[in-house]
Amino acid sequence: MRFLLLVSLLLLHLPASDAASAITQFNRLKNAGLLVIDNEGNEKRSVNADTKYVPASTVKVLTALIALETWGEDFRFTTEFYIDTNDNRLWIVGKGDPYLVSEEIDLIIEKIKQTYIGTISGIGIDSTYFSEPIVIDGQSSTSNPYDAPAGALAANFNTIKIKIRNKKIYAGEKQTPLTPLAKKMGWRLGTGTHRLNLGSATKGPRYFGELMHEKLKLAKLVDKRNISTGKLPASAEYLFVHENSRNLSEVVTSMLKYSNNFIANQLYLTLGAEYRGAPASMEKSNAVFDEFISNNFYWNNYNLNEGAGLSRRNQLSARQLVDIMERFKPYQHLMPRQDKTERILAKTGTLSNVNTYAGYINVNGELQSFAMLINQRVNRDFRKQLASYLYRNP
Repeated sequence: MRFLLLVSLLLLHLPASDAASAITQFNRLKNAGLLVIDNEGNEKRSVNADTKYVPASTVKVLTALIALETWGEDFRFTTEFYIDTNDNRLWIVGKGDPYLVSEEIDLIIEKIKQTYIGTISGIGIDSTYFSEPIVIDGQSSTSNPYDAPAGALAANFNTIKIKIRNKKIYAGEKQTPLTPLAKKMGWRLGTGTHRLNLGSATKGPRYFGELMHEKLKLAKLVDKRNISTGKLPASAEYLFVHENSRNLSEVVTSMLKYSNNFIANQLYLTLGAEYRGAPASMEKSNAVFDEFISNNFYWNNYNLNEGAGLSRRNQLSARQLVDIMERFKPYQHLMPRQDKTERILAKTGTLSNVNTYAGYINVNGELQSFAMLINQRVNRDFRKQLASYLYRNP
């Protein structure tokens, strides 16, 4: 018995060419579903296609789909800027932009130079577009970037990069000055380069304000650090609205390629505010996604709790994932490639003992939608081996 078990485990970890076949290995799995359909909707392969499994990050395709159908590929997230006429404080109103990286803030600084002539006395941060607190099911309290908290105003995906050398703290990237919060978070870290998330949504506005101050100081637009948070005051006058240099198509491409959880749940939350009004909340977004599913897919049984695939309470079948892929076909060009060719365009999903894969197999110019959900331990490369097998054996 032990010998047979060992052989089975080895087969799962062998390349497809060394085993009997990838599909044979798949058929041995007890907790897995698979569906492949052609352009006419005919089933090419089906194994437990209606059984629900944890979909992991393949959920991001649904989040991308609803965002794209709501706003379009050319949509750009905005951030509003005001000057308080009482004290010349620069007020920044966040609207959930998921891609306010340091280079984007440099563009904002240039726009401030062109728009405002005068001394900036301090920075005010209005992050009330998102409710507080926001609890995302499946998100843990680790310092890893993939657990970064969501927020209406966030710099660098609510993460900080720090270098520690000879017990001294340095900025981890030249475009991002070191701030007091970064120093405070870095003093306990060991030698090396670290990328960590802020750990708390309340730190997001603070860090954004600190980073803005450092960049304004470099531009000689502000001197004394004076940062506050709250609601935009009535005495504030409109200065300009910054549109992100990246459109939604670029944001979605990055989210899917790098499986960025922060971007996914920023989109998820902002969609809730778009349809149900601010402040954004998980409850509003859950309702918006349920309504979209009800109007477009007519599923009878599923469970979705957030937009990145972090939650193990998320439950979808291979058939439901294929429904999403069929609807996403107009945006197929945004999907990650399995290799340098366009034979397989697909999104992976990975949690402990969860390996999923969904997208398209290009068979002689025909895109066949597929989804596989494996909720047990397998070799991480197995799903791509299986997709390659499906391509070779349509």
